[in-house]
Amino acid sequence: MIKRIGMLTSGGDCQALNATMRGVVKGLSNNLDELEVYGFDDGYKGLIYGKYRMLISKDFSGILTQGGTILGTSRQPFKLMRVPDENGLDKVEAMKQTYYKLCLDCLVILGGNGTQKTANLLREEGLNIIHLPKTIDNDIYGTD
Repeated sequence: MIKRIGMLTSGGDCQALNATMRGVVKGLSNNLDELEVYGFDDGYKGLIYGKYRMLISKDFSGILTQGGTILGTSRQPFKLMRVPDENGLDKVEAMKQTYYKLCLDCLVILGGNGTQKTANLLREEGLNIIHLPKTIDNDIYGTD
């Protein structure tokens, strides 16, 4: 059975985002017969507005030591996630619709403290979420 995961990077840019995404995909690929990975552009914005692309193994080739993130990132303040956008769009509902449209088994999110809050909100909404903490602010307990 095919497994579908979504992946996004959110918040401030920091080292090892590409290496982490590569590690997740390689680890899953080694343990699953069929895997589809969807990368969301510019963090939660891509999930909200349906801006994504299917990633293939070639996308992860040569990025181990490359800084930044191949997916891009943006800051979407948690306190504004329940506030409709300028067109009245319910961002939380839009993220859920994108998740279900792609029939994702889980969403892997790389981000810091604010990202973690939104990841938890999506978990509370019933989505399968894996949050990999990263921080340049040292504001997540247990990270250095």
